[in-house]
Amino acid sequence: MTEVVAALIWDQDKFMICQRPAHKARGLLWEFVGGKVEPGEAKEQALIRECQEELAIRLDIGEVFMDVIHEYPDLTVHLTLFHATIQEGIPQKLEHADIRWISVDEIDQYAFCPADVEILRKLKDAC
Repeated sequence: MTEVVAALIWDQDKFMICQRPAHKARGLLWEFVGGKVEPGEAKEQALIRECQEELAIRLDIGEVFMDVIHEYPDLTVHLTLFHATIQEGIPQKLEHADIRWISVDEIDQYAFCPADVEILRKLKDAC
C-alpha cells in the first residue's frame, strides 16, 4: 500500500484543488495537493515537502480531516487529508495543469480522482 498525503487548504469559503498533469496517471483529473510519503518521512513532513515542490508554498499543517483507502487498478493508496493553511508564498503551477479555489457547491462541476470521492461527500455533508 502506498502512503499518500494531501492538504485541505481553505481561503474564506473556498478550498484549493489542483488538476493533475495530462501525462501522469489519472491525468487531468482534479485532486487535493499532496503526494507520496517517502520512507522514513513523517506524513506532515511529506506534505510540507510536496507543497513546496508542487506549488512553491509553505504550509502550517493542522488536524487530519479524513483517511481513505482506495484501490486503483495500478496501486492501492492510503490517503490522509490534513487541514492546512498557507504560511508563506502564492501557489504556482510548477507541476499541475491548473489550480482553482472552489466552494463546496461547485464540487460536482469537476472530475476528481476516485480516491477523493468519499472526502468530497464528507465536505458536502459538513457544509
